[in-house]
Amino acid sequence: MKLATFKKKGYDAPTTGAFLENLYIDLPALTNGEVPSSMLDFLWAGDATMRKARSALEGLPAELEKGSPDALKTSSGKRYAYRPDEIELMAPVPRPGKIIHTACNFPAHLKELATWSEPEWKSHDWKTFSFEHPTGFLQAPSSISASGAKVPVPHFTKQLDYEVEVATIIGKEAFRVSAEDALDYVAGFAVFNDLSARDIQAREHSNRVIYLGKSFNGSCPLGPYLVTKDEIADPVNLSMKLFVNGELRQDSNTSQMQYKFAEMVSWWSNTTLEPGDVITSGSPPGVAAGMKNPRWLQSGDVVEGVVEGLGTLTTHIVK
Repeated sequence: MKLATFKKKGYDAPTTGAFLENLYIDLPALTNGEVPSSMLDFLWAGDATMRKARSALEGLPAELEKGSPDALKTSSGKRYAYRPDEIELMAPVPRPGKIIHTACNFPAHLKELATWSEPEWKSHDWKTFSFEHPTGFLQAPSSISASGAKVPVPHFTKQLDYEVEVATIIGKEAFRVSAEDALDYVAGFAVFNDLSARDIQAREHSNRVIYLGKSFNGSCPLGPYLVTKDEIADPVNLSMKLFVNGELRQDSNTSQMQYKFAEMVSWWSNTTLEPGDVITSGSPPGVAAGMKNPRWLQSGDVVEGVVEGLGTLTTHIVK
């Protein structure tokens, strides 16, 4: 399934949905309220609710071919199908409990960061980065933004950068789980873009901390949907690309990760992981900071993160 969170135009309340046959399906309406309207509640409800959603969707393709979406209703008269222009797409998990960012998980990305000449950046000895286990940091849940969102360039940075990543979204409470069992606790995956204020990040790194350089309004685009793990045959062999105004900037594959998804989930489960929590994969090379003459993001740029099987995450950079 491709699970989504969206608002029907004219309504303030978001709903849990699915993307099917180029339409957005209102799952609470389709199931007469058996599926919660909040994605977090949906994930916390566990496998039984996931099965209800999947069962409700199984017979729909034929129904969707019969007529206009506004004519498709349940036996109780509730409309359940909407065209993309009839909804406002939100991040699949609009407010996760926590975002755990796995740092420098692509060795080639670490190598390019070590070449950046900014003095404050150089003060952090990137060549001594340890790979004894995954390392990372927390990002603010309020930094999440949806595919299609407009993200302003923060007033405090002159060096806005991008990083295409894969988000692992937790589906079950997990504490100290093994790598062998780790994916049993995963609901699915989504595209993630780690927008970064590099000048702020460099100053923070020089003081051995990190926060605002990675956690500002809209800095964590997530979406366009949560693709359940059963739809991804081999998550460690997915092409990852990022485009800026149609120009390919990043081109890699999840096979290049130092730590694979199961290893990351296992390690980060040393603190309790909860449904809806997001673990990022880290970025492949190709970021602006790794260029000899960096081309930072600016107002008017359109950034597209594309991950095989997970869709396209689009972000509009504005003033």
